This record gives sequence, structure tokens and C-alpha cells, in this order.
Amino acid sequence: MDKSRKLADIAQRLDEAALHAEAVEQLAEEIDIADAYEVQKLSMARRYARGEKSIGIKMGLTSRAKMLQVGVTDMNWGRLTDGMIVEDGGELTFARYVHPRAEPEIAFRLRAPLEGNVTHLEAGAAIEGVAAAIEILDSRFKNFKFRMTDVIADNSSSSGLIIGPWHRPDMDFSNLGMSLEINARPVQLGSSAAILGHPIRSLAAAARLMALRGQRLEAGDIVLSGAITAAEPLRPGMKVRVRLERLGNCDFSVA
Repeated sequence: MDKSRKLADIAQRLDEAALHAEAVEQLAEEIDIADAYEVQKLSMARRYARGEKSIGIKMGLTSRAKMLQVGVTDMNWGRLTDGMIVEDGGELTFARYVHPRAEPEIAFRLRAPLEGNVTHLEAGAAIEGVAAAIEILDSRFKNFKFRMTDVIADNSSSSGLIIGPWHRPDMDFSNLGMSLEINARPVQLGSSAAILGHPIRSLAAAARLMALRGQRLEAGDIVLSGAITAAEPLRPGMKVRVRLERLGNCDFSVA
């Protein structure tokens, strides 16, 4: 089997696993990071063909807590679509996922494109809005176990997002206190400083990492900056809320 056919087969396997909420084994194929991003691209193209629209990207493994939780050491990124959106205050249908988890984040909305090696000042100037957010992770691999190449191919486990009210970006969001609550009980506490020391560094890293794949962030894109704390597994009946200092709350329930 030639390489292009192999990567297309992996993309189909992962797309179908996500579509039908069925876990699969870790990849038996040996692929490198570039191949993994190509699989991600091919897999997401299948979703676009079904009518989903690209709305931005998520950054992964931008905090020490997340690196320790999943056992990897490098940042990665995945793609966001309009089909992943769960409305703030809305319901997430548990049956659509394999083993979903929620993690607290900061979201950026861009007013201008970002590409390549940008400074933190340039990244900040491109921001139109900042908001509290929750990312829904759902690895399609059994037992939530994977290698770096596996997770990148699987769209960096990105499966959903909830975004609170947008705020003007002219505030200091470098060290905002955060709580993640399950059924009104705090289960994770942290600070936005856990995101690479300052969330703006994640946005600059997003522009750099996308440029390595010949892509750029566009005006209107949403960027999830990465987890503030470790992710929490979800179960039906849960009410999940993130409270983020100065940025307010966002929440959802699990149906």
C-alpha cells in the first residue's frame, strides 16, 4: 500500500470512530508528526464534505497538568468546526462521544490574520475578543491512551467547545483565577498563567505551528488557548461550569 492510501485509510478509520462514537485501537501504523497532521487534515476534510465549517483551532498540551495527564511533552493543535459548538448553558448529548472530558480554557477571537513567527505584541493586536471557555475532549482511542502521533491524527482529541460572553481584549488576562465545577462543587482550581505562563504565548505558538503546515489563522477564527487544569471525565446528569475571574462563567449540562 502506498503512503497516501495508508494515510487516507487511517483518516477514514478515525473519522468513522468519531462519527459513530466507537473507540478504536491505537494506530498500528508507524507515522511521523507530518504524517499525523496530514491524517488530521484528511479526516477533517470528510467532516467538511458533510457540511461542517471550519471556525478555528484548539491548542493542546499547553500546561504542565495536561502533559502529565496524557503522558506527552510537546504542544499540538487540532481543528474546530461549527458542528462542535455546544451553546453556553446548553446540553451535550453523552451518546455522541466515546469517553468525553471537559477542561477549562480561554478563547480568543481574531480581528486580523496571524501567520508565522509573530511577537506577543503582534498576537495581542490581532485579538478582537476574549472569553471563558470549555473544551470537550474525546479521544477515539480505547482507554484514552495514545502516542503523540495518534492524538494529532485524531484531531488532538478536539470534540466540542462552549464559549461564554466575549469581552474586550484590553485587559490583563495573564493570571486570572479559575474554578471548574461539577454539580456546583469545585473539582479543579487554577490560573490562566498555567497556559505557558501567559495565554498570549499560546496564540503566538498557534500561528507558528500552523505555518509549519502551510496554514495561517484567519480573521474571525476562534483559538482555544489550551487547558488551565487537567480535564474532568463527564457522565450523564452532570452540570459543568467554569468560573474565570474577570471573564465570567460558561456552563453546560450532560444529557
